[in-house]
Amino acid sequence: MKNSLIQKYNVPGPRYTSYPTVPYWDETDFSDKIWTETLKKSFAASNSSEGISLYIHLPFCESLCTFCGCNKRITKNHAVENPYIDAVLKEWTFYCKILGEKPTIKEIHLGGGTPTFFSPKNLEDLINGIFSHANKAKDYEFSFEGHPNNTSHEHLQKLYDLGFRRVSFGVQDYSEKVQKAIHREQPFHNVAKVTFWAREIGYTSIGHDIIFGLPFQEIEDIIDTIEKTKSLQPDRLAFYSYAHVPWIKGNGQRGFNDEDIPKDEKKRILYETGKKLLYENGYREIGMDHFALKTDSLYDAFQNGKLHRNFMGYSSSKTQLMIGLGVSSISDSWYSFAQNVKNLEDYYQVLEWNKLPVFRGHLLTNEDLIIRKHILNLMCQFETSWKNKEGYFNEIPDVILQLKEMENDGLVILKDYNIEVTEKGKPYVRNICMAFDLRLKRKAPETELFSMTI
Repeated sequence: MKNSLIQKYNVPGPRYTSYPTVPYWDETDFSDKIWTETLKKSFAASNSSEGISLYIHLPFCESLCTFCGCNKRITKNHAVENPYIDAVLKEWTFYCKILGEKPTIKEIHLGGGTPTFFSPKNLEDLINGIFSHANKAKDYEFSFEGHPNNTSHEHLQKLYDLGFRRVSFGVQDYSEKVQKAIHREQPFHNVAKVTFWAREIGYTSIGHDIIFGLPFQEIEDIIDTIEKTKSLQPDRLAFYSYAHVPWIKGNGQRGFNDEDIPKDEKKRILYETGKKLLYENGYREIGMDHFALKTDSLYDAFQNGKLHRNFMGYSSSKTQLMIGLGVSSISDSWYSFAQNVKNLEDYYQVLEWNKLPVFRGHLLTNEDLIIRKHILNLMCQFETSWKNKEGYFNEIPDVILQLKEMENDGLVILKDYNIEVTEKGKPYVRNICMAFDLRLKRKAPETELFSMTI
């Protein structure tokens, strides 16, 4: 039965960092004017009460990891740091001028690329530059992604002094064979060192990212990686499926062959083995592919129904407005999305023209907003309801019909006006969300867009 479920549901599907997903944005109704109008609308409604979030994309890496599909620029030339920070701060001043008053920042996340490619001094200049035009919320939460091979004690101390209390380190897998295949060679010693440093300095939430389904990965590799992880006791873990998307331009997924990648039942066994070991070591599932100790704020947010998900990942607090700075970053006003240009030279050029570097976006319809809430509920709480009119849409009977088949397979429990994802169904939450995805249903992809769901 398990094999047949995997064969049945292992289809290409979105990861739902947004709804609508980026390939289904309708750019015909979007303009810079619409973006700034929804930006100001959201800011006026939320700045004084909850503040805003900032995602800052720092794209540079010294070497190419061949499992990565993110926007990055590979270079060992650190002279690129200062011009990039100047450009990001220039973009930020444009936003502050549009908003008309000092924003209150609740969340900052530094992503990449490799944020710790930048020197501690330059990261300090970046954050100080941001707050020369902004205030900190009382309950702010700042986080960054650190590469274990180049995150120094000075990086950790400097960012801690600037208010950062969360850090996540990309581990992926400790097998030397797997690391070589994905061009991410880093010994356990490096991960242990930065983890202990962060804990010693006072970081309250330390995360590790682990991937299952990587080339050449075996059950023994997952067991070894989880055992080593147990010895370091990170507060939270991302344990997610490798997304094999070699058709995306520039992602570099060429360091191995397709037949080297675990598939179907073998890949599912890797996940179930890792999940079982995580549970035995005190971690609890708190959203798709995410686990946390009961002492972590993300676990509390999940228990209290306050877990949120956006382009930065899972968060223990929600802000209506998220502004993305830097090349390729995506912003979210709740009512619309806007994405920056993806090419670094284009990013610099548009800023030279004294314009926001936005090149596409999407204005959410009323239907989009309803579906978005359902998908967020499923991703963050493993349940959703359409009892109230705010949750109802015309196609809900067709969705229920599709969900009934999933109920027969033991993936969900359907009641009169709501759905709950079962323990058996959690690995299939992307498929369950797809039942609500009206845009995907109305226009199936004509080319390869998404990684496999299982």
